[in-house]
Amino acid sequence: MKLPAYSRYDWVLQLIFVPLHICILNWLLIGPAFWQNGKTLGLATGITLIDTFLNWYSNNGIALKVNSLYPDPRQYFARTIRLFVACAISSMLHVTVIFFVYWFIGLPGFVPQVTQLGLGLLFTTVVAAIVVITYESIHSFEHWQESRKEIDSLSKAQLKAELMLLRQQVNPHFLFNSLNSLTALISENPEKAEVFAEELSSVYRYLLRSNESPLTPLASELEFIESYYHLLKTRHGEALKLETRIQPGTETRQLPPLTLQLLLENAVKHNIILPDQPLRIRLTTDEKKLVVSNNLQRKTSRVLSNGVGLSNILSKYQVLGQPMPTVEEDEHEFRVTLPLV
Repeated sequence: MKLPAYSRYDWVLQLIFVPLHICILNWLLIGPAFWQNGKTLGLATGITLIDTFLNWYSNNGIALKVNSLYPDPRQYFARTIRLFVACAISSMLHVTVIFFVYWFIGLPGFVPQVTQLGLGLLFTTVVAAIVVITYESIHSFEHWQESRKEIDSLSKAQLKAELMLLRQQVNPHFLFNSLNSLTALISENPEKAEVFAEELSSVYRYLLRSNESPLTPLASELEFIESYYHLLKTRHGEALKLETRIQPGTETRQLPPLTLQLLLENAVKHNIILPDQPLRIRLTTDEKKLVVSNNLQRKTSRVLSNGVGLSNILSKYQVLGQPMPTVEEDEHEFRVTLPLV
């Protein structure tokens, strides 16, 4: 028959409490004779050892029953108080049985006194309180660990879902703005519109592949951004300039895919681009950062926007648990500093 166990640490607590309980309880019930008489020591230890294990496992059964009646962690105090009362009563009954067994068998050196029984009952009540509090603390700690694991698991699942949502937002955002540009270009220059459509097809293939991973090497982003820049040049010509100054060794560092595309797109969308007022966009890196900047020449008219842009980039870094990008602006320049992973 399998004995009831309230905790996987049952045997550890038994090794700690059972020897102490046997020695101190017998000293309180019997007095110095417990240590001075070999027969008394052997009989009392054997009887108390058997009774202590019976008491321990009966209290385990009580604990399991009380725990089934009060399983909610928020019922900690109600469960602990009821468990202590039940286990204390059970333990005091066992001590009383030991007292009368000693009296019945005429244990050498044992003189039955109510004071000794009272001390034994008080001691076993204190032990019951300590054991119950220890068990409940272990139980609460294990529940806390399980709760933390569940919370971490749910948090990861939520972050993954948020990241997927952000990545899905980029495709319509990019397509929306590109189609706007293509629509305008068709009436201005149909031949350039055709080239633009071909470049758009090429760029969109990369965009679809970028959804496969939350991070991409800087080298891949730079290769893509060159294609995207050529697409923009189809419409804006020499009025748009892109300068890249990439420190050797930083190409293997990573960042969220399409980050540079969104920043270039924002710069083009919100700034005047004319031959006599060219827009200059610069990409520069150091060991851990990529800085995307452009000269500031805001459009006076309101620009149609779906509100993704920078907030999408910031959200990506937040979901990935990375340091947040910084956005700075003065009267001459707009800068976004991106941490490289």
